[in-house]
Amino acid sequence: MTFLTLPSVPHYDVAPPTKATLEYADFAVIDMSKADTEEGRAALAIEVRDALFSHGFFYVVNHEYSQAQTARMFDIADVPFSAVDDSEQQFYAGTMQQTGSSQGYKFRKYWHIGAGVRDQIEIYSISRDATKRGHPEALRPLLQEIQEFAKHNHLNVLHPLMRHTYIFLELPEDTLVNIHNYDAVDETTVRFLKYHPRTEEEEIKTKNVWLKGHTDFGSLTILWSQPIAALQIQTREGEWRWIRHLENALVVSAGDLIEFLTGGYYKATVHRVVQPPEDRRNYTRRGVFYFALPNDHVKLVPMAESSVLQRVGIQRRWETDEGLTMGQSRKSRTSVYGQSELKSRKEKGVEEEIINGIVVKHYN
Repeated sequence: MTFLTLPSVPHYDVAPPTKATLEYADFAVIDMSKADTEEGRAALAIEVRDALFSHGFFYVVNHEYSQAQTARMFDIADVPFSAVDDSEQQFYAGTMQQTGSSQGYKFRKYWHIGAGVRDQIEIYSISRDATKRGHPEALRPLLQEIQEFAKHNHLNVLHPLMRHTYIFLELPEDTLVNIHNYDAVDETTVRFLKYHPRTEEEEIKTKNVWLKGHTDFGSLTILWSQPIAALQIQTREGEWRWIRHLENALVVSAGDLIEFLTGGYYKATVHRVVQPPEDRRNYTRRGVFYFALPNDHVKLVPMAESSVLQRVGIQRRWETDEGLTMGQSRKSRTSVYGQSELKSRKEKGVEEEIINGIVVKHYN
């Protein structure tokens, strides 16, 4: 028997969970192993529906990726930052403003957070088709693993969740799957993040907010759970709650496209990143994400053929069905995010910008 020898990657020592007492959000744990039976699939559909209604956030467990595989991916996630020198990073810099594409590096201090303070977050984004552009030399031996990781997220997590969601919209089973075609050319990405500690002055100026409250502009975001608490969601009652770490679990959140496509039936989830608890503030925080977007040609209009949406009423973002496509929205949002001036709203702690006719809110 032939065994595959994986390229050597420095190991990432995971920080232990905080000992601080935090107010955690309480949301559903979706067990994907239930999908093995017809009864289990029916139960999962109800659980996913309820999770989307209550928070728009939920955990996923038993997703067929082992703890060892997850640990390996977190090791790989640091390679673009620790194994690539500054000059090579600059060569693979992203072109967000010029092209609206998130591929490549987003460097620290690119986004304006508030009060003159800019972010301390490094990002490297890779299309699920890693051949679409070049990558730093240290990453090249790992691209096949990263592509397999993307494929797992898309086919073994995203598509099953889409199939569970369709039932309560009374649509054909593959309606949502078909507009998230794995082979399509779009910007669905694997994204590695590294959050660096900030100065005390920066924390004071931004009231400890590292990334303002926002909604993702895709359909579902898959975050691989990691132990340094910093992510918070805003509950439907307007309260901020911390996200608890669950070993080898996924944290899935609904984005704007779920809200657009369902005419407001499901809501996008507001979330933010804040300074970690005091006992974890000297650590760099690593993130592994899969940002799922519908294919670029998909229009941001409600699926009006759903009898459920017809009964409950549809909240349209456009007066006609000639709304923006996913590609148009994605490019415009990516090109201006963190760069434009925000205007205050009557709602306390809410700012907004209008991008291609869409009101995009930011929550302090």
